[in-house]
Amino acid sequence: NPNFIPLATIAAQDAVERACEFAKSVLLIPENHTRNTFYLQNVYALAEILRNAGFEVRIGSFNPELTEATEFTTALGNTLLIEPLQRTRDRVHLADGFSPCFVLLNNDLSGGVPEILQNIAQTVLPPLHAGWTTRRKTHHFAAYNQVATEFAQLLGIDEWQINPYFEQIGGLNFQEREGEDALAAAVERVLAKIQAKYDEKGIKDKPFVIVKADAGTYGMGVMSVKSADEVRSLNRKNRNKMAKVKEGLEVSEVIVQEGIYTYETLNGAVSEPVVYMMDRFVIGGFFRVHEGRANDENLNAGGMVFVPLNQSIPSAGSANDEETEQNCKRVFEQWEELGMARPNLEKPDCPSNRLYVYGVMARLSLLAAALELENAA
Repeated sequence: NPNFIPLATIAAQDAVERACEFAKSVLLIPENHTRNTFYLQNVYALAEILRNAGFEVRIGSFNPELTEATEFTTALGNTLLIEPLQRTRDRVHLADGFSPCFVLLNNDLSGGVPEILQNIAQTVLPPLHAGWTTRRKTHHFAAYNQVATEFAQLLGIDEWQINPYFEQIGGLNFQEREGEDALAAAVERVLAKIQAKYDEKGIKDKPFVIVKADAGTYGMGVMSVKSADEVRSLNRKNRNKMAKVKEGLEVSEVIVQEGIYTYETLNGAVSEPVVYMMDRFVIGGFFRVHEGRANDENLNAGGMVFVPLNQSIPSAGSANDEETEQNCKRVFEQWEELGMARPNLEKPDCPSNRLYVYGVMARLSLLAAALELENAA
């Protein structure tokens, strides 16, 4: 979002300088896919943020299909030059010798860590062990358990309010139906825990869980489940959907996680907030909106749209009034200046407070990610 560029620029400058104190330039490594013009727009925006922070930025790819410097056009018509990555001894570089001390990965390494990046002398962030080759969602949530517990104790709140239940199940083969009973039993256990908490809080909703691949992204290998029987009765089409994720990797481990009903809406469509962070700074965000999905379904699917935070104001089942709009405008101004909104104590459930909470949750999640990576190093 252009409105958040100034904050992102400051955050980028701070992050790069702490990673490599005397860095003057950055080598950015994107995903291998180049046909997704919206992804290329994302890479372009990231490169421009770094350039605004005063760094020279070049883009190098280890995609074997990219054999020469190639110019790509992004979704908004910007151009992006991507060059083949090369290596000499313990440093990666481009054909003309461009070889900065700081390498920024915008590639999740789902297909593994390529040999060209292994044991190089340059600083690489995120570190290679943060890729989906080794990372697991359950490792993250185990670290988040620690963060949420300490934070809840400090505030004197029920930890469950900021921390959903989860379990990990391994030994699965969806196509061969191996591990199906163990998965169904885990679903039953988590649903029972949720129901007990709902009974305690007087919540009338029907509990559900999200079953998703423990490694990987892109919204693949995800399903919403309200009973163990749904796991046992998966048809071949749905088993195939769960069997593989990005890069064709087979799913043998899943996380069974408490589902959270999504009550934010934009123009009647279910929406969920996504908070952007760069290093330790909140730098804005957007709403993922899907007209064809219910409030208990995964919105990261075909048909979703993204709405910048400052273009639309979410509602939680009620119409927005003028005062609410003014509150949100103040929130957006504060997010630009400070990276996080201040709460409105007079109206606890106003949209500005919900945005404030999302910013806090993002910071807790980032802290958990730091612990996760430290534990895996």
